[in-house]
Amino acid sequence: MSDISKNSKKYTYFITGGGTGGHIYPAMAVCEALKNDEETKDIFYIGNPNNLEYDIVKKAGFKFLPIKVSAMPRKLSFGLIKWAFELELANWKALYYLLKYKPDCILGTGGYVSAPTLFAASIIKKPFMIHDCDIHPGIVTKSVAPLAKAVSLAFEESQQFLNSRKFFINGNPIRKTFKTLTKAKARRKLNLENKTTICIMGGSQGAKSINNAAVEILKELSQKYDVQVIFQTGKKHYEDCIQKIEKLYPEYEKDKNLVIKPYFNDMATVLKSSDIAISRAGSLSLSELCACGVAPILVPYPYAAADHQRKNAKAMFHKEACIYLEDADTTPQALMKFLSFLIENPDKLELLQNNTKKLAKYDSTERIIRQLKSIARWKNKLTKKQ
Repeated sequence: MSDISKNSKKYTYFITGGGTGGHIYPAMAVCEALKNDEETKDIFYIGNPNNLEYDIVKKAGFKFLPIKVSAMPRKLSFGLIKWAFELELANWKALYYLLKYKPDCILGTGGYVSAPTLFAASIIKKPFMIHDCDIHPGIVTKSVAPLAKAVSLAFEESQQFLNSRKFFINGNPIRKTFKTLTKAKARRKLNLENKTTICIMGGSQGAKSINNAAVEILKELSQKYDVQVIFQTGKKHYEDCIQKIEKLYPEYEKDKNLVIKPYFNDMATVLKSSDIAISRAGSLSLSELCACGVAPILVPYPYAAADHQRKNAKAMFHKEACIYLEDADTTPQALMKFLSFLIENPDKLELLQNNTKKLAKYDSTERIIRQLKSIARWKNKLTKKQ
């Protein structure tokens, strides 16, 4: 007899988190898994309609409940008063959604976008779980951790910053394709050959320092080393990058070794195709790099909240799972030095790749789903007793 026959109850879930890919994609991995679970009745994603999450969620076909909320201004100003008013409205909107749709459980993946729903849930005692993807948890996670029924973490080191006794070290939830897609199939999808491939990316927004260094070495990488390069510039940096590349390498469009785009919707295919990646050090990016067994050159964003990217990158470095490079030191010469070293020393490249694979947690999503369902069942039993 299946679990659903025994239980006969299907559950409704709220998922919330947004602003950056690091909050959105773990949430979407959970959404996809819940959609395929036989005990799921409904899934609603709460996010800011002006943010990246709106397009991603709608494209994936999930129900989107809009809440307009922004990050708290860092300085005392009129903007702070405006933000406080905006947050209060968002809290009431979240409360309305909770009372209308009556979710059995809520998952928040952090960031300011998740705050109104989690705060509203705590007021009316709706059970929720949180997941934080960074070594140094964010403000929202710290605030609601004592009230959460479960606190899911990507890193064991994060526990010291939180007040809770309900920790689960799950790793970051990643989409199923990161586990199932092969390198050969990924390369075919991108029309690439079976040879050394480098991914250059600065997150969904791009990274100016990485881009500026990368445009100057594309020709050398392709012509001297005959390696393939997948270059994600970020949407706002694309035109600038193309102008620079046209001056440095006018024939770049005819070069089959180069794939240059502002943004890739399917990062699983990009990373599975790659042997080496130059990347920022957001926690989700690290989880995906590890899942794909890629050798990373990490350039942490120096202005990340609580300096979490530098802490993430140094944790990887201490485990001999990356080459570490400060943003200020990211020059064409520095990138070329590290890339040529890895290309010319396949044993060192393989060592880095093996060390990232050891850090991969392929069952993170499944573990989080089990914990969410456990909370939903607990809530259902409690309601029956009442």
